[in-house]
Amino acid sequence: MEEKKNMQLPENAHRELKPGEEYKPLLNPAKNYAEVTPYSVIMGVLMVVLFSAAAAYLGLKVGQVFEAAIPIAIIAVGLTGALGKKDSLAQNVIIQSIGGCSGAVVAGAIFTLPAIYILGVEVDFWQMALSSLLGGILGILFLIPFRKYFVKEMHGKYPFPEATATTQVLVSGEGGGKGARTLVLAGLIGGLYDFAVSTFGAWAETVSTTVTSWGAAIAEKAKVVLKMNTGAAVLGLGYIIGLKYAFIICCGSLLVWLVIIPVINLFWGGMVADMAPEQIFKDYARHIGIGGIATAGIIGIIKSFGVIKSAASLAVSEFRRTPGADVRKPLRTDEDLPMKTIVFGIVIALLCIFAFFAFGGVVENVWQALVGLVIVAVISFLFTTVAANAIAIVGSNPVSGMTLMTLIIASLILVAVGLKGNAGMVAALLIGGVVCTALSVAGSFITDLKIGYWIGSTPRKQEGWKFLGVAVSAVTVCGVMLVLNKTYGFTGENALVAPQANAMAAVIQPMFSGGSAPWLLYGIGAVIALVLNFCKVPALPFALGMFIPIDLNLPLLVGGAISWYVSTRSKDAAENTARQEKGTLIASGFIAGGALMGVVSAILKFANVDLFLYEWNAAWGEVVAIIPFIGIIAYMIVASLRKSE
Repeated sequence: MEEKKNMQLPENAHRELKPGEEYKPLLNPAKNYAEVTPYSVIMGVLMVVLFSAAAAYLGLKVGQVFEAAIPIAIIAVGLTGALGKKDSLAQNVIIQSIGGCSGAVVAGAIFTLPAIYILGVEVDFWQMALSSLLGGILGILFLIPFRKYFVKEMHGKYPFPEATATTQVLVSGEGGGKGARTLVLAGLIGGLYDFAVSTFGAWAETVSTTVTSWGAAIAEKAKVVLKMNTGAAVLGLGYIIGLKYAFIICCGSLLVWLVIIPVINLFWGGMVADMAPEQIFKDYARHIGIGGIATAGIIGIIKSFGVIKSAASLAVSEFRRTPGADVRKPLRTDEDLPMKTIVFGIVIALLCIFAFFAFGGVVENVWQALVGLVIVAVISFLFTTVAANAIAIVGSNPVSGMTLMTLIIASLILVAVGLKGNAGMVAALLIGGVVCTALSVAGSFITDLKIGYWIGSTPRKQEGWKFLGVAVSAVTVCGVMLVLNKTYGFTGENALVAPQANAMAAVIQPMFSGGSAPWLLYGIGAVIALVLNFCKVPALPFALGMFIPIDLNLPLLVGGAISWYVSTRSKDAAENTARQEKGTLIASGFIAGGALMGVVSAILKFANVDLFLYEWNAAWGEVVAIIPFIGIIAYMIVASLRKSE
C-alpha cells in the first residue's frame, strides 16, 4: 500500500537517456494487467459520445474545440476511485485513449464540413460521417509505424505538454500521496483562476500594449502591438514546453508582429490602413505561417526518411517472414499491431475512400475519384508526422492551417480535372474533411501513445480500440451537426459561429470561380523555413509561432523561463531535478484545472448564462490582470523551490 502512495513517474521520464540507460515504465512490461475490460471499453465509449457531442456543440457555438484528454482522465480517475476499483491505472489509460477520439474527430469535422451548409450545397448524413470515419482510420494507420520513433527514440527530446499533464493526472490519481495533493491544489488554483476570468470577468484575459495611449497610437499608425494571455493553463503549458522551444516559438511570433505586419502596413498601406494589427495578421501574415509550417513539414519528412525507410523495411520483412519461423516475441510494451495488419488496413482504407469518392456522390467520374484519392493519400501521409511533431512540441495541432493548404491544392487540381461550381466545392470539402480528420486524429493519437509509453500500457491494445472510438465519434459528431444545422443553421441571423468552416468556405468559393490563393505569402513562409533549416534552427516550432496568435505565445516564454529558473538554482543536480519535477506537477495542475473549468465555462456560455460580475473598461481590466498573473507566477516559483519534508 505504501508503494502505491508514492507512485510517480521515474526520474528519467522527461529527460534524454544517457548511453546505455533504459526507461522503465510504471507498469512492469513483463507482467500482464487488466487493460481492456468491459468497464474500460464501455466507459471509453460513453466518454466519446459525451465529449463528441459537447465539443461539437461548443466548437460550433463559441468557435473553440476544447481538448478532451485531460477532462476525461480526471473523470476516469474520479469514477474508479468512487467505485473502489483497485489497480485501475491501465484501465484508465484505455478509457482516456478511446475517449480522446472525441476532440480529434470533432476538430476534423467542424473545421470543414459546416462549410457545405454555408455555401448552400447539400450532402447527406452518411457522406459527412464517412468523411470523418475514413479520415480518422487513415490517421491511426499512418501514425502507428512512427510510434516507436516519436515516443521511444525521441524520448526526452520532445516535451509532450498535454501528454505530460494527462499522465500526471492518471498517475497521481492512482497513487495518491503528496504528488496527488500538489496536483489537486495546483488544479484548484489554476482552474478557479481561469474560471474567474472567463466566466466572472474578474479581470482581462489578455493584456496588450494598447492599454496605454502611446501603445494605442503605435498600434494605429505603425500596426505594432504586443499581447499576452494571462491564463494559468497557458502558463503551465509554457513550463512543460521549456525555455528552448518556447523561445523559438516566440521568435517566430515576434517576427510576424514586430516586423512582418508593420512591413505589410508600410508597403500595402492603402489596403490595410484601416485594419487593426489583428486583422492584418488574420488576413495576410498568418498565411506566411501556413507556408512555413508546410515547408517545415516537408523538411522534417526528408530528415525522417530513415524512419520511413525502417517502417517500410519492417513491413517488407514481415511479409517475407517464413510461417512458423522462430521470432523472439517483443515485450508487451513494445507490441504494436502487426505490420501486415497496418499495410492491409491502409490498402483497404484507401480502397474504401476511392469507392466513397467514386460511388458516394462526391465526384462525377472514376478519374476524378482517383485524383481525390491521390490527394488524400499523399497529403495525409506527408503531414501525419508534421501533426505529431507539433503536438509533441507545443501540444497544439496546426490542423486548420494544413487543411487550408489541402483545400487550396485540392481545389486547384479538381478545377484542372473538370470539377467546377457546387459539385467541385462539395468534393473539395469532403476531401478536405478526410485529410483534416486524419491529421487531427494522428496528432491526438501520438499523445495517447506517449501516455501509454510513460505508464506502461500495451500499444497494440491502445491502437486496436482507437478505431472504435473514431467510429463512435464520427457518427456522434455528424449527427449533432445535422441537428444543429436544422435548429440554428450556419448562415443568417443567430446562426452558429463556425469560424474555421467560414474561413474554409471563403477560401474555396473563389477558387471554383477563377480566383487564386495567396501564393506570395506562402512562398515567403517557405523561404523563412528554408533559411531557418540552413541556420540549424528548428523550423516547425518557429513556423508554429508565426501561425499561432502572439497572445498565446508570449506566456509560453514566461512559463519556459520559470522552468529554467527553478531547475538551475541549486548546485545539487538532484535537488534541481526534484524542483523541476514538482514544477511539472504544478504546471500539469494548472493545465488540468484550466481545461476542466474551460469546459464548464463554455457550457455556461452556450446556455446563455451570464455570470459576469465586473464590467471593467478595457484599460482597468488589463491593469488589474497583471496583479493576479504575477501572483500565480510567484506561486509556481515558490512552490517549486520549496523543499519536500
